[in-house]
Amino acid sequence: MNGVLPDSELRRLIETGAISAKPAIIPEQIQPASLDLRLGSTAYRLRASFLAGKGRRVEDRLPDFQMHQMDLTNGAVLERGCVYLVPLIERLRLPAGLTAVANAKSSTGRLDLLTRLVTDDGTEFDRLPDGYDGPLYAEICPRSFSVLVRPGMRLNQLRLRQGQAVLSDAQLSELNADQPLVTGGPALIDQGLGFSVDLRPEAGDLVGYRAKPHSGVVDLDRIGAYDAREFWDELRTDEGRLILDPGAFYILVSREAVAIPPEYAAEMAPYLAMVGEFRVHYAGFFDPGFGVGQAGAGARGVLEVRCHEAPFVLEHGQVVGRLVYERMAALPDRLYGAGIASNYQGQGLKLAKQFR
Repeated sequence: MNGVLPDSELRRLIETGAISAKPAIIPEQIQPASLDLRLGSTAYRLRASFLAGKGRRVEDRLPDFQMHQMDLTNGAVLERGCVYLVPLIERLRLPAGLTAVANAKSSTGRLDLLTRLVTDDGTEFDRLPDGYDGPLYAEICPRSFSVLVRPGMRLNQLRLRQGQAVLSDAQLSELNADQPLVTGGPALIDQGLGFSVDLRPEAGDLVGYRAKPHSGVVDLDRIGAYDAREFWDELRTDEGRLILDPGAFYILVSREAVAIPPEYAAEMAPYLAMVGEFRVHYAGFFDPGFGVGQAGAGARGVLEVRCHEAPFVLEHGQVVGRLVYERMAALPDRLYGAGIASNYQGQGLKLAKQFR
């Protein structure tokens, strides 16, 4: 059946060698509809980001862009504003008919840590063609904070799919009529499920956070270790609007609470660039079960926003992104938030898990 492969199929591909790794893949890497990818032991500082290009290997292109090589074994700092390439531990030999897409994990995006998948023969980031056979690399560019990384850390994840899985707007409307996908507002369906920004919270006047321009290093393994006030400025307003500064990075939250039924997965995609000088980026994966079950009807989406060329006024309720829903090829064995470490189930406005 066409659709996004669930955890059971990911395990089968690992068993057959279509997905391989040394050291072996651990159970914690397997999510309901995706596989976490691990950093290897070497990082290359680059003078520029690059793609391998058609018919070419990353390994062959690397000498053109490499500045120096770093050993991550005992931990190493990736500095803000620099570009790095890290070979990943996992390797793919996909059967014909399977394609893949990659994305940064939730905490990676909330740290403004641009992480993209690079492959041999690649002409675009984060997209793998039908039947890809080759190594995987992570391009990492810390935008707001320098970070301490080690081998085995999981910054991005891979989702595999067979055939066409995306729901049309008509199909999404039918699903919403049968199982309401949104609370806190009507369902805006236009090339996916639209969502807007919340700048009028029900309680208080805290609407988001802005990354401080000069902060310390974040060790990605240290959970709840950092005082948020040392890295973030709180944003408070009772006017229902916010002026975004060019180059600044913001954590905001959606007005709507959304739900992903067990038979579906979703991917966050940016809205039309014509709506303003900003982007909601680090398009993320939403696993089956997000916002359902014990968390109640829906969970709000955290928005990672960067303003571009000119200051821009963001208004309460302004549409800033959309969720593209896809069918699962089969139900996963476990749902998001059900017996697995799901840091953001039932979330509201929330920073990355490293901050308290």
